[in-house]
Amino acid sequence: MTRGPAVHVPTAVLAAARALTTHGDPLFFHGVGLFVWVVVVIKVLVAFVVLLVSVMLMIWFERKLISDMQSRIGPNRAGPWGLLQTLADGTKLFFKEDLLPAQADRVVFRLAPYLSLVPALLIFTVVPVGGFVTIAGHRFELQVADPTIGILVVLAMSSIAVYGVMLAGWSSGSKYPLLGSVRASAQMISYEAALGITVVTVVLVTGSLSTRAMVESQAPAFWDWNLIRLGIVPFLLFLTAITAELTRPPFDLTEAESELVGGFHTEYSSIRFALFFLAEFMNVITMSAVVVTLFLGGPDGPVPHLPTFDVWFPSVWFVGKVFLFLFLYVWLRAALPRLRYDQLMTLGWKYLIPLSLVWLLAVAGFLVDGWWGAGVIVGALCVVGLLVRAFSIGRRRGEHQPLLEPVGARAGSRRPGAGGGVR
Repeated sequence: MTRGPAVHVPTAVLAAARALTTHGDPLFFHGVGLFVWVVVVIKVLVAFVVLLVSVMLMIWFERKLISDMQSRIGPNRAGPWGLLQTLADGTKLFFKEDLLPAQADRVVFRLAPYLSLVPALLIFTVVPVGGFVTIAGHRFELQVADPTIGILVVLAMSSIAVYGVMLAGWSSGSKYPLLGSVRASAQMISYEAALGITVVTVVLVTGSLSTRAMVESQAPAFWDWNLIRLGIVPFLLFLTAITAELTRPPFDLTEAESELVGGFHTEYSSIRFALFFLAEFMNVITMSAVVVTLFLGGPDGPVPHLPTFDVWFPSVWFVGKVFLFLFLYVWLRAALPRLRYDQLMTLGWKYLIPLSLVWLLAVAGFLVDGWWGAGVIVGALCVVGLLVRAFSIGRRRGEHQPLLEPVGARAGSRRPGAGGGVR
């Protein structure tokens, strides 16, 4: 029996293959057995329950904090300090009459709330909320799933949420919800461009699409956090874009009551309206967790050298960082007025997208060579200067060359009795 020629596989290819087989949750390294299935099911259930309880507490926290900022009392009847007020409101919505408009598309109308809720749940599954735990000789991550394309899952799920908003307005069979859904979809799609470009910047410096790898790349020290090593600007761009993506104030144009009678969910009632409400606050929590993962090191932080602290203390860091962003969202809601729609679109297309693209090119240039990065920055400054000069010249020409004469001048030239006028 003759043997074929030996095939020499390059060392780099072997290293890459070995990295692919060892990457991910170590729970699956030794096969999938009963214990593995039990751990996976428990992680899914715990994540679901934690999100639901967090939403209930977040609604209470927002109502209570805004009432304190506005010198009011807030919820104080149901439960201690009003903690059970959200549970009481949800119970009431669950038993209210479920309305279905006569002209609605029944299937799509019922499906739309779930297209907004499910993506929020799935985004949270790829977020690392802690370190590693060892039980019965099995070591696993405090994370529901760790796919190699974790951040792409986040972007895909945030895109699917747009369908829930759009289909909710279209399927209602009413013009006002349709207008609200079109406006909401345009807003979410516009800011998704800046969001994606900023995420690409983080992927460049990390070298991986895995959320766990992004956390590990920021672990060595505080100055290794992407907030610092990317120059703060991508963090601010991402935070602004995600606030608009979540339709939180001052970008809450999807529910401009004075203009659209409530927006895309005008025709919804009972539990289906509650699902949209639940999805909004769940998205706030999950996207705050994504911001912490991308820019603030996730659960990374100093851990005291005490028994078992290395297991659960990273989760304390994670919850504390997420809480800071939740407080920030409530603060913005209490402090800022709603933008006009033209201001919303101007900010997204004229400022956020160009700035995020320029910063991405600069980061890529610096990763190649320092001179490349400096050249990109200089070129961007020259382009910005030319654009500012062109816009200022156009503005001055528009001011000095009006299309019509002033109203007073035209009216004065045709005063009654001033010759030739109609008496």
